[in-house]
Amino acid sequence: MYEEDDYLMLSGIQHFYFCRRQWSLIHVEQQWQDNRWTAEGQIVHEKADNPYIKEKRKNHFLSRAMPVSSPSLGLAGILDVVEFSKNETGISVEGKKGKWQPTIVEFKRGKEKKDNRDIVQLVAQAMCLEETLDIQVPYAYLYYHQTNKKVKISISDELKHEVHDLTEQMHEIYNQRITTEAEFHKNCKECSLIDICMPRLTKKRVNINSYMYNHLYEDLI
Repeated sequence: MYEEDDYLMLSGIQHFYFCRRQWSLIHVEQQWQDNRWTAEGQIVHEKADNPYIKEKRKNHFLSRAMPVSSPSLGLAGILDVVEFSKNETGISVEGKKGKWQPTIVEFKRGKEKKDNRDIVQLVAQAMCLEETLDIQVPYAYLYYHQTNKKVKISISDELKHEVHDLTEQMHEIYNQRITTEAEFHKNCKECSLIDICMPRLTKKRVNINSYMYNHLYEDLI
């Protein structure tokens, strides 16, 4: 169990899964820089993160910008949208009659990924919600704005184990204040931190004269 002062940002697990150097720059060095993709993401989340927008129907209501935390993971953050549906196996909610089952809906700017970066973040959110409300969350949803697609994700034990492993590594690196080495790949050019990270320069030691020559040559062609 982690103390509250040791909690890390819940949203960081997606960065950590995708690129540990990116996570280190943001969460260890406290560096950030926006680009087109981060700006679009903020617009997509603007409505979802607004706690003053209320939506309810007879057997459903939405809670926006819900704070959650997990002592076992050492994470804390804000959930985009939690939909509560009337269900006798659910929990009591202040000001509401009956029992209610919560389901997370996490909003994403783009489309489904080939890897699990969005999924591990969603599972970590579900685990935090389970500890916050003391209830089991069997599934949750990822909503992709670009494709207008809502994807159901089962919160399996296997995924929970993966999240536990990732968060342990996050805490270890954070406590040691390590900035991990760069791993240059095709997605680096779209990262908002590329000018801070400089992956082609920091991935390995290079002869500075060769590096300058190569980049000057690239600018000429």
